Amino acid sequence: MRIFFLFIVLTLTTLIHSENIRVIDVDVNKSTPISRYYNFCVGAGRAHEGLRAEWQKQLAEIKKECGFRYIRFHGLLHDDMGVYKEKNGKPVYNFHYIDALYDFLLSIDVRPFVELSFMPDALKSGEETVFWWKGNKTPPSNKEKYASLIYEVVKHFVDRYGIDEVKKWYFEIWNEPNHKGFFTGTQDDYFEMYKIAATAVKKVSDKLKVGGPATAGNAWVEDMIKFCDKNTIPLDFISTHTYGLKGFFDEYGVKKLGLNSDYDCMVKDVSKVRNAMTELGKKDMELHYTEFSSSFSSHDLIHDTYQNATYILNTLRKSQDYVTSMSYWTFTDIFEEAGTVGDAFHGGFGLVNWHSIKKPTFYAYSFLNKLYKSEIQNSDKSSWITKDEKGNYAALIYDFTMPEFEKFDTNRSYFIKDRPDTSKGKIQLKLDGVRDGKYILYIYKVGYRHCDANSTYIDMGRPSQLSLQQIEALKEVSRIKPEVFSVELNNGLFELDLDWRSNMMYFIKLSVM
Repeated sequence: MRIFFLFIVLTLTTLIHSENIRVIDVDVNKSTPISRYYNFCVGAGRAHEGLRAEWQKQLAEIKKECGFRYIRFHGLLHDDMGVYKEKNGKPVYNFHYIDALYDFLLSIDVRPFVELSFMPDALKSGEETVFWWKGNKTPPSNKEKYASLIYEVVKHFVDRYGIDEVKKWYFEIWNEPNHKGFFTGTQDDYFEMYKIAATAVKKVSDKLKVGGPATAGNAWVEDMIKFCDKNTIPLDFISTHTYGLKGFFDEYGVKKLGLNSDYDCMVKDVSKVRNAMTELGKKDMELHYTEFSSSFSSHDLIHDTYQNATYILNTLRKSQDYVTSMSYWTFTDIFEEAGTVGDAFHGGFGLVNWHSIKKPTFYAYSFLNKLYKSEIQNSDKSSWITKDEKGNYAALIYDFTMPEFEKFDTNRSYFIKDRPDTSKGKIQLKLDGVRDGKYILYIYKVGYRHCDANSTYIDMGRPSQLSLQQIEALKEVSRIKPEVFSVELNNGLFELDLDWRSNMMYFIKLSVM
């Protein structure tokens, strides 16, 4: 790679006056510790998928690049994990598959955010199921046996990994029990099931963390707190879910869906839940959004786009004062709720597709992970500016512009077409108080036709199956290549002008030579 030598002397007088100018001007001596709520946890489809080599390979790379510390998925107690059966009416436990999965997770420094679902066949109270892989969504038929199941599973974790490790985990009871797609019981049925499970978790050790209600659409939070307070039921954290669409659930990816016209809708959800918790005396209780994304459909084309990346960043940036974590749903397109994977880019939830081709949202999380530990005070609401103790700087700057939908557009009809970005003017980054000296400047860009495999896939005619040559071509398009410059500063000021384009992300590193 060639190194270009550049002396940064850009000033506002060099800009065309007719252009819009977005100025990001910070004093590098004013900073606070950064909050890493954005990569606390990430989602995946179901436990059994985690036994696959490609799933594990993808997660190991995403852990390395994006830094996620926990992972949450459905189906830990589903029959394909073999945990619970009965012989002559007595429980038989088998932890081989769970052990294989959890041993792998811990080997790459990813901890489980344990979702205790769904109902084993031997404990089901009905035949209703969800998804292609038929997770049983009924309450337990025998409360005592259900309590023993939860106790034995959690006790096994402590016996295998030690209390010092498992006390750092989170135990979440069920998934979206307020939605008939996931639970056939009532709110009272769920609260009773939660009581049984939470009591069983705490029976293993009071040091373990248990919570819920893991609801769709921010529901039941106040009711959950009141129920647990009234009945002295353990509740160490609140968990719930939010998405950028109206409605709930698209089990087989066939609904006609569109983004909520209020692109801050999830931010408002998060702040409302935190305020409700505060009013109920739970100001300092952990609040985990264990699922969030632009869309709740596993076949929504927005997930593959460069616009999705900045939509997610906009939500994360504006939610940071309210949450302990926001878990992106999901890290991979190896995901089978609606059946086996179809088109190469079909709008899957993942940061990478089935072929490990990186989507733009992968880079949003990669950039976030590469920010330094001190966040510089900054009035611009679409950027992070950070530094380390050695005098290096890293900035993530983005634009989110809402797509211009026509009256009858859905996400599919809109995003199935090539959607170029637009010019919005210039961004001027100014860092005041930087030490004089020589630096290396790295500029990374992600946006339209920059690490944008989906647009190239559209150029290819959106083939359902990819040839080896097409896979390699799309991987090459998605590889990030920085511009690199040598910079010398001698007045305590670093200035950089960037093209301000819709839904573009920039990651800027200024490193001491």
